[in-house]
Amino acid sequence: MPVTLSLQRSLRLALLLAGAGLLSACASPSGTPSTGFTLSSPGRADNAMLTRPYAGKNPANPNCVGENLSPALAWTRAPAGTRSFAIVMDDQAGRAGLGVNHWTAYGIPATLDGLAEGEASVPSSKLVMGKNTLGMSYLGPCPPRGNAPQHYVYTLIATSLAPEALPPGLSKAELMTALQGKALGAASLVLRFSH
Repeated sequence: MPVTLSLQRSLRLALLLAGAGLLSACASPSGTPSTGFTLSSPGRADNAMLTRPYAGKNPANPNCVGENLSPALAWTRAPAGTRSFAIVMDDQAGRAGLGVNHWTAYGIPATLDGLAEGEASVPSSKLVMGKNTLGMSYLGPCPPRGNAPQHYVYTLIATSLAPEALPPGLSKAELMTALQGKALGAASLVLRFSH
């Protein structure tokens, strides 16, 4: 039975209205952008590819082909009551899926809204360095050559701890234990690398 032209128009109109309803339901009520805690790398979109200088530098690992330059990071709208920040960088697919923590740092004063390029890969008075999976303070991406781009997740945690509350050299696990009941919120960013 052929569909009439008026029935086709009615179906199209119904689909357009349903789509508009879904879009309006997903939009923020005021039409304004999100006001939540955010983490970004200036000049890069979330899920952007890092270039070779940002890869790790470790002579003992042929997959560490870069200069160990940490990307610039910026954050906005920290939760109320934030006194300091902690940050971790993880490659969840590293070590054949067991994961690799590349960076653990904390004691970042709440007065800061970012870290400059390279600041994580050298000693800085702006943060307390922990130790990563290899016992180092910071190591950029070192994925196996020829793999698909691996995802490096940067997670910034707002805390109620004073910046000087924790000693240097904590592992990620030790930091997470110390943050129990002290974490106020988190923001994350994904950057990728392959070679």
